[in-house]
Amino acid sequence: MFERQERVAVFLLLGVTIAVISAHMFLGALGKQSFANPFTNNSEDGELVIVTGTIDRVVYTQTGGHVNLYVNNITIFVPSQVAQEIIIRKGDSISLYGVVQTYRGKKEIVVSSKKDITLVL
Repeated sequence: MFERQERVAVFLLLGVTIAVISAHMFLGALGKQSFANPFTNNSEDGELVIVTGTIDRVVYTQTGGHVNLYVNNITIFVPSQVAQEIIIRKGDSISLYGVVQTYRGKKEIVVSSKKDITLVL
């Protein structure tokens, strides 16, 4: 059977596994809204932000199938794999979560999932 040290190690591994799974479930249930801040010009790269507003413009990139949305003078980059899963038009009211990044010297928000974009009715 197991030696005392081996039993302690197995129990520690099980305890850590249970703690990680519990934390994952708890944080997943909280959702992104608990961790997102409203976007401002002072938002830092890598920060999770939320933006709500009306789409002023929808621009498809020339290559790659990506989409740039413009909401309240903020550029939102939607990668092709996400853009293929949603239908968005100019004039739609949306709420979205994304991560701030600087692209060519200008801040933009990058959306990572279809779940991060909600049409507001």
